[in-house]
Amino acid sequence: MSGSAGQTAAGGGVGSGVAWALGAGALWGLVFVVPLMLPEYPALLQSVGRYLAFGLLCLPLAWWDRTELRALARADWWHACKLAFVGNLLYYLLLASSIQRTGGPLSTVIIGTLPVVIALVANRRDAARDGRLPWARMAPALASIGLGIALVNHSEWQALRADPARDPGAYLWGALLAVGAVACWTWYPLRNADWLRAHPQRSARAWSTAQGLATLPQAALGYALALALLARQDGAFALPLGPRPGLFVAAMVAVGLLASWLGTLCWNAASQRLPSAVAGQLIVFETLAALLYTYIWRGQGPEPVAALGIAALVAGVWWGVRVRPQPLVAQAHPD
Repeated sequence: MSGSAGQTAAGGGVGSGVAWALGAGALWGLVFVVPLMLPEYPALLQSVGRYLAFGLLCLPLAWWDRTELRALARADWWHACKLAFVGNLLYYLLLASSIQRTGGPLSTVIIGTLPVVIALVANRRDAARDGRLPWARMAPALASIGLGIALVNHSEWQALRADPARDPGAYLWGALLAVGAVACWTWYPLRNADWLRAHPQRSARAWSTAQGLATLPQAALGYALALALLARQDGAFALPLGPRPGLFVAAMVAVGLLASWLGTLCWNAASQRLPSAVAGQLIVFETLAALLYTYIWRGQGPEPVAALGIAALVAGVWWGVRVRPQPLVAQAHPD
Protein backbone atom coordinates (compact mmCIF):
# COMPACT_ATOMS: atom_id res chain seq x y z
CA MET A 1 0.00 0.00 0.00
CA SER A 2 1.28 3.47 -0.83
CA GLY A 3 2.08 5.99 1.88
CA SER A 4 -1.07 7.99 1.16
CA ALA A 5 -3.25 4.93 1.26
CA GLY A 6 -1.59 3.88 4.48
CA GLN A 7 -2.37 7.26 6.00
CA THR A 8 -5.96 6.81 4.94
CA ALA A 9 -6.23 3.50 6.74
CA ALA A 10 -4.55 4.95 9.79
CA GLY A 11 -7.06 7.80 9.83
CA GLY A 12 -9.78 5.46 11.05
CA GLY A 13 -9.98 2.58 8.57
CA VAL A 14 -12.22 1.65 5.69
CA GLY A 15 -15.01 0.45 7.97
CA SER A 16 -15.39 3.75 9.78
CA GLY A 17 -15.07 5.59 6.45
CA VAL A 18 -17.99 3.62 5.04
CA ALA A 19 -20.03 4.33 8.20
CA TRP A 20 -19.38 8.07 7.88
CA ALA A 21 -20.35 7.95 4.19
CA LEU A 22 -23.55 6.08 5.09
CA GLY A 23 -24.42 8.82 7.58
CA ALA A 24 -23.78 11.51 4.98
CA GLY A 25 -25.98 9.75 2.43
CA ALA A 26 -28.85 9.33 4.87
CA LEU A 27 -28.74 13.05 5.70
CA TRP A 28 -28.27 14.27 2.13
CA GLY A 29 -31.22 12.19 0.97
CA LEU A 30 -33.48 14.59 2.86
CA VAL A 31 -32.87 17.38 0.34
CA PHE A 32 -34.62 15.42 -2.42
CA VAL A 33 -37.94 15.60 -0.57
CA VAL A 34 -37.98 19.34 0.19
CA PRO A 35 -38.69 20.45 -3.42
CA LEU A 36 -41.66 18.05 -3.42
CA MET A 37 -42.89 19.54 -0.14
CA LEU A 38 -42.61 23.12 -1.47
CA PRO A 39 -43.56 22.92 -5.17
CA GLU A 40 -44.77 26.54 -5.28
CA TYR A 41 -41.38 27.89 -4.13
CA PRO A 42 -38.90 28.67 -6.94
CA ALA A 43 -35.80 26.49 -6.96
CA LEU A 44 -33.56 29.57 -6.63
CA LEU A 45 -35.31 30.61 -3.41
CA GLN A 46 -35.03 27.08 -2.03
CA SER A 47 -31.32 26.91 -2.83
CA VAL A 48 -30.35 30.26 -1.33
CA GLY A 49 -32.79 29.75 1.58
CA ARG A 50 -31.21 26.44 2.48
CA TYR A 51 -27.68 27.81 2.43
CA LEU A 52 -28.61 31.05 4.14
CA ALA A 53 -29.88 28.88 7.01
CA PHE A 54 -26.70 26.77 6.80
CA GLY A 55 -24.47 29.83 7.00
CA LEU A 56 -26.39 31.41 9.88
CA LEU A 57 -26.30 28.14 11.83
CA CYS A 58 -22.53 28.01 11.36
CA LEU A 59 -22.03 31.35 13.12
CA PRO A 60 -22.56 29.93 16.65
CA LEU A 61 -21.04 26.58 15.64
CA ALA A 62 -17.84 28.41 14.63
CA TRP A 63 -17.19 29.14 18.32
CA TRP A 64 -16.39 25.46 18.87
CA ASP A 65 -13.64 25.50 16.25
CA ARG A 66 -12.50 29.11 16.53
CA THR A 67 -8.85 28.10 17.01
CA GLU A 68 -8.78 25.96 13.87
CA LEU A 69 -10.73 28.49 11.84
CA ARG A 70 -8.24 31.23 12.76
CA ALA A 71 -5.44 28.99 11.50
CA LEU A 72 -6.91 28.79 7.98
CA ALA A 73 -4.98 30.80 5.41
CA ARG A 74 -6.52 33.13 2.83
CA ALA A 75 -6.03 30.43 0.19
CA ASP A 76 -8.00 27.98 2.36
CA TRP A 77 -10.92 30.41 2.66
CA TRP A 78 -10.88 31.05 -1.09
CA HIS A 79 -11.00 27.28 -1.66
CA ALA A 80 -13.92 27.04 0.76
CA CYS A 81 -15.74 29.79 -1.19
CA LYS A 82 -15.34 27.90 -4.47
CA LEU A 83 -16.51 24.66 -2.90
CA ALA A 84 -19.49 26.46 -1.35
CA PHE A 85 -20.59 27.98 -4.64
CA VAL A 86 -20.25 24.92 -6.88
CA GLY A 87 -20.99 22.13 -4.41
CA ASN A 88 -23.70 23.94 -2.45
CA LEU A 89 -25.54 26.78 -4.18
CA LEU A 90 -25.19 25.85 -7.85
CA TYR A 91 -25.61 22.11 -7.25
CA TYR A 92 -28.80 22.49 -5.23
CA LEU A 93 -30.25 25.08 -7.60
CA LEU A 94 -29.89 22.59 -10.46
CA LEU A 95 -31.11 19.66 -8.36
CA ALA A 96 -34.20 21.40 -6.95
CA SER A 97 -35.10 22.68 -10.43
CA SER A 98 -34.77 19.14 -11.77
CA ILE A 99 -36.86 17.52 -9.01
CA GLN A 100 -39.70 20.00 -9.47
CA ARG A 101 -39.86 19.00 -13.16
CA THR A 102 -39.41 15.23 -12.88
CA GLY A 103 -41.17 14.43 -9.61
CA GLY A 104 -38.14 13.05 -7.81
CA PRO A 105 -37.02 9.53 -8.74
CA LEU A 106 -35.57 10.35 -12.19
CA SER A 107 -33.49 13.18 -10.74
CA THR A 108 -32.46 10.84 -7.95
CA VAL A 109 -31.23 8.10 -10.25
CA ILE A 110 -29.37 10.57 -12.49
CA ILE A 111 -27.61 11.85 -9.40
CA GLY A 112 -27.09 8.16 -8.70
CA THR A 113 -24.61 8.04 -11.58
CA LEU A 114 -22.19 9.97 -9.37
CA PRO A 115 -20.61 6.80 -7.93
CA VAL A 116 -19.74 5.68 -11.46
CA VAL A 117 -18.63 9.10 -12.70
CA ILE A 118 -16.51 9.96 -9.65
CA ALA A 119 -14.92 6.51 -9.52
CA LEU A 120 -13.94 6.75 -13.20
CA VAL A 121 -12.53 10.27 -12.84
CA ALA A 122 -10.75 9.62 -9.53
CA ASN A 123 -9.21 6.37 -10.70
CA ARG A 124 -7.34 8.32 -13.39
CA ARG A 125 -6.84 11.57 -11.51
CA ASP A 126 -5.74 10.33 -8.07
CA ALA A 127 -3.99 7.06 -8.82
CA ALA A 128 -0.57 8.37 -7.79
CA ARG A 129 -1.90 9.44 -4.39
CA ASP A 130 -4.45 6.74 -3.55
CA GLY A 131 -3.33 3.81 -5.69
CA ARG A 132 -5.23 2.50 -8.68
CA LEU A 133 -8.39 0.44 -8.31
CA PRO A 134 -8.10 -2.46 -10.78
CA TRP A 135 -10.58 -1.91 -13.60
CA ALA A 136 -11.24 -5.63 -13.92
CA ARG A 137 -12.36 -5.83 -10.29
CA MET A 138 -14.27 -2.53 -10.40
CA ALA A 139 -16.18 -3.47 -13.55
CA PRO A 140 -18.79 -5.75 -11.86
CA ALA A 141 -19.54 -3.12 -9.20
CA LEU A 142 -19.85 -0.29 -11.71
CA ALA A 143 -21.95 -2.44 -14.05
CA SER A 144 -24.30 -3.37 -11.21
CA ILE A 145 -24.69 0.27 -10.17
CA GLY A 146 -25.29 1.28 -13.79
CA LEU A 147 -27.87 -1.48 -14.23
CA GLY A 148 -29.68 -0.40 -11.08
CA ILE A 149 -29.88 3.20 -12.27
CA ALA A 150 -31.17 2.10 -15.69
CA LEU A 151 -33.89 -0.11 -14.15
CA VAL A 152 -35.18 2.63 -11.84
CA ASN A 153 -35.17 5.10 -14.73
CA HIS A 154 -37.09 2.65 -16.93
CA SER A 155 -39.76 2.25 -14.25
CA GLU A 156 -40.18 6.02 -13.88
CA TRP A 157 -40.35 6.58 -17.66
CA GLN A 158 -43.09 4.00 -18.00
CA ALA A 159 -45.06 5.73 -15.23
CA LEU A 160 -44.62 9.06 -17.01
CA ARG A 161 -45.94 7.70 -20.31
CA ALA A 162 -48.98 6.26 -18.54
CA ASP A 163 -49.91 9.59 -16.92
CA PRO A 164 -51.38 12.14 -19.38
CA ALA A 165 -51.06 14.92 -16.80
CA ARG A 166 -47.26 14.68 -16.84
CA ASP A 167 -45.27 16.82 -19.30
CA PRO A 168 -42.53 14.86 -21.13
CA GLY A 169 -40.84 18.12 -22.16
CA ALA A 170 -40.49 19.30 -18.57
CA TYR A 171 -39.39 15.81 -17.60
CA LEU A 172 -36.57 15.81 -20.16
CA TRP A 173 -35.55 19.36 -19.23
CA GLY A 174 -35.41 18.22 -15.61
CA ALA A 175 -33.15 15.37 -16.66
CA LEU A 176 -30.71 17.83 -18.28
CA LEU A 177 -30.67 19.95 -15.14
CA ALA A 178 -29.83 16.83 -13.13
CA VAL A 179 -26.89 16.15 -15.46
CA GLY A 180 -25.63 19.65 -14.62
CA ALA A 181 -25.95 18.80 -10.94
CA VAL A 182 -23.86 15.67 -11.55
CA ALA A 183 -21.11 17.80 -13.10
CA CYS A 184 -21.08 20.08 -10.04
CA TRP A 185 -20.89 17.19 -7.64
CA THR A 186 -18.20 15.39 -9.59
CA TRP A 187 -16.00 18.45 -9.18
CA TYR A 188 -16.87 19.12 -5.54
CA PRO A 189 -15.92 15.88 -3.71
CA LEU A 190 -12.65 15.51 -5.61
CA ARG A 191 -11.53 19.07 -4.85
CA ASN A 192 -12.80 18.79 -1.27
CA ALA A 193 -10.87 15.54 -0.79
CA ASP A 194 -7.73 17.18 -2.20
CA TRP A 195 -7.81 19.79 0.57
CA LEU A 196 -8.66 17.31 3.32
CA ARG A 197 -5.97 14.85 2.31
CA ALA A 198 -3.43 17.70 2.04
CA HIS A 199 -4.37 18.83 5.57
CA PRO A 200 -4.83 15.59 7.56
CA GLN A 201 -4.28 17.47 10.82
CA ARG A 202 -7.38 19.59 10.22
CA SER A 203 -10.76 18.76 11.77
CA ALA A 204 -13.51 17.57 9.42
CA ARG A 205 -15.98 19.47 11.61
CA ALA A 206 -14.05 22.73 11.34
CA TRP A 207 -13.80 22.43 7.56
CA SER A 208 -17.56 21.81 7.36
CA THR A 209 -18.16 24.95 9.41
CA ALA A 210 -15.70 26.92 7.28
CA GLN A 211 -17.67 26.01 4.16
CA GLY A 212 -20.86 27.16 5.87
CA LEU A 213 -19.31 30.50 6.73
CA ALA A 214 -18.05 30.84 3.15
CA THR A 215 -21.56 30.08 1.90
CA LEU A 216 -23.27 32.74 4.05
CA PRO A 217 -22.42 35.93 2.09
CA GLN A 218 -23.07 34.18 -1.23
CA ALA A 219 -26.46 32.88 -0.03
CA ALA A 220 -27.42 36.28 1.42
CA LEU A 221 -26.66 37.96 -1.90
CA GLY A 222 -28.55 35.22 -3.73
CA TYR A 223 -31.58 35.60 -1.46
CA ALA A 224 -31.67 39.34 -2.12
CA LEU A 225 -31.47 38.64 -5.86
CA ALA A 226 -34.28 36.06 -5.64
CA LEU A 227 -36.54 38.52 -3.79
CA ALA A 228 -35.81 41.23 -6.34
CA LEU A 229 -36.74 38.89 -9.20
CA LEU A 230 -39.93 37.77 -7.46
CA ALA A 231 -40.90 41.39 -6.69
CA ARG A 232 -40.80 42.19 -10.42
CA GLN A 233 -43.41 39.51 -11.14
CA ASP A 234 -47.16 39.87 -10.72
CA GLY A 235 -46.97 40.03 -6.93
CA ALA A 236 -48.73 36.69 -6.37
CA PHE A 237 -45.79 35.33 -4.37
CA ALA A 238 -45.85 36.57 -0.78
CA LEU A 239 -42.49 38.13 0.10
CA PRO A 240 -40.13 37.52 1.81
CA LEU A 241 -40.97 33.95 2.96
CA GLY A 242 -43.66 32.82 0.53
CA PRO A 243 -47.18 31.47 1.03
CA ARG A 244 -46.22 28.94 3.72
CA PRO A 245 -43.58 30.75 5.78
CA GLY A 246 -43.64 28.37 8.75
CA LEU A 247 -43.01 25.26 6.66
CA PHE A 248 -40.46 27.07 4.48
CA VAL A 249 -38.38 28.28 7.42
CA ALA A 250 -38.60 24.91 9.21
CA ALA A 251 -37.54 23.03 6.06
CA MET A 252 -34.64 25.39 5.38
CA VAL A 253 -33.36 25.16 8.96
CA ALA A 254 -33.72 21.36 8.96
CA VAL A 255 -31.79 20.81 5.73
CA GLY A 256 -29.32 23.56 6.63
CA LEU A 257 -28.41 21.86 9.91
CA LEU A 258 -28.86 18.17 9.07
CA ALA A 259 -28.00 17.91 5.38
CA SER A 260 -25.60 20.84 4.92
CA TRP A 261 -23.61 21.01 8.16
CA LEU A 262 -23.89 17.53 9.65
CA GLY A 263 -23.95 15.81 6.25
CA THR A 264 -20.83 17.70 5.15
CA LEU A 265 -19.14 16.83 8.45
CA CYS A 266 -19.85 13.13 7.86
CA TRP A 267 -18.62 13.32 4.26
CA ASN A 268 -15.42 15.13 5.28
CA ALA A 269 -14.72 12.40 7.83
CA ALA A 270 -15.29 9.73 5.16
CA SER A 271 -13.04 11.58 2.68
CA GLN A 272 -10.19 11.59 5.19
CA ARG A 273 -10.42 7.81 5.56
CA LEU A 274 -11.15 6.52 2.04
CA PRO A 275 -9.52 6.77 -1.39
CA SER A 276 -11.47 9.16 -3.62
CA ALA A 277 -12.52 6.40 -6.03
CA VAL A 278 -14.00 4.34 -3.17
CA ALA A 279 -15.63 7.33 -1.49
CA GLY A 280 -17.15 8.33 -4.82
CA GLN A 281 -18.98 5.02 -5.08
CA LEU A 282 -20.46 5.50 -1.62
CA ILE A 283 -22.43 8.55 -2.74
CA VAL A 284 -24.90 5.88 -3.83
CA PHE A 285 -26.06 5.90 -0.19
CA GLU A 286 -27.55 9.32 -0.91
CA THR A 287 -29.40 7.86 -3.90
CA LEU A 288 -30.81 5.00 -1.86
CA ALA A 289 -31.89 7.31 0.98
CA ALA A 290 -33.46 9.77 -1.47
CA LEU A 291 -35.43 7.00 -3.18
CA LEU A 292 -36.65 5.72 0.19
CA TYR A 293 -37.75 9.18 1.34
CA THR A 294 -39.39 9.96 -2.01
CA TYR A 295 -41.42 6.76 -2.02
CA ILE A 296 -42.47 7.43 1.58
CA TRP A 297 -43.57 10.95 0.57
CA ARG A 298 -45.54 9.52 -2.35
CA GLY A 299 -47.15 6.98 -0.05
CA GLN A 300 -46.28 4.08 -2.31
CA GLY A 301 -43.55 1.52 -2.75
CA PRO A 302 -41.35 1.07 -5.82
CA GLU A 303 -42.57 -0.96 -8.77
CA PRO A 304 -40.96 -4.41 -9.12
CA VAL A 305 -38.54 -3.20 -11.81
CA ALA A 306 -37.51 -0.24 -9.64
CA ALA A 307 -37.10 -2.53 -6.63
CA LEU A 308 -34.82 -4.76 -8.70
CA GLY A 309 -32.82 -1.69 -9.67
CA ILE A 310 -32.42 -0.64 -6.04
CA ALA A 311 -31.18 -4.15 -5.21
CA ALA A 312 -28.64 -3.87 -8.03
CA LEU A 313 -27.43 -0.55 -6.61
CA VAL A 314 -26.92 -2.12 -3.18
CA ALA A 315 -25.09 -5.10 -4.67
CA GLY A 316 -22.82 -2.82 -6.66
CA VAL A 317 -21.84 -0.81 -3.61
CA TRP A 318 -21.25 -3.95 -1.55
CA TRP A 319 -18.88 -5.24 -4.23
CA GLY A 320 -17.20 -1.89 -4.83
CA VAL A 321 -16.15 -1.24 -1.24
CA ARG A 322 -14.41 -4.63 -1.16
CA VAL A 323 -11.99 -3.58 -3.91
CA ARG A 324 -8.71 -2.23 -2.52
CA PRO A 325 -6.41 0.20 -4.38
CA GLN A 326 -3.10 -1.09 -5.66
CA PRO A 327 -0.07 1.23 -5.39
CA LEU A 328 1.51 2.37 -8.61
CA VAL A 329 4.99 0.95 -9.07
CA ALA A 330 7.44 3.50 -10.42
CA GLN A 331 9.53 2.21 -13.29
CA ALA A 332 13.30 2.22 -12.85
CA HIS A 333 15.22 4.85 -14.85
CA PRO A 334 16.79 3.18 -17.91
CA ASP A 335 20.18 4.63 -17.00
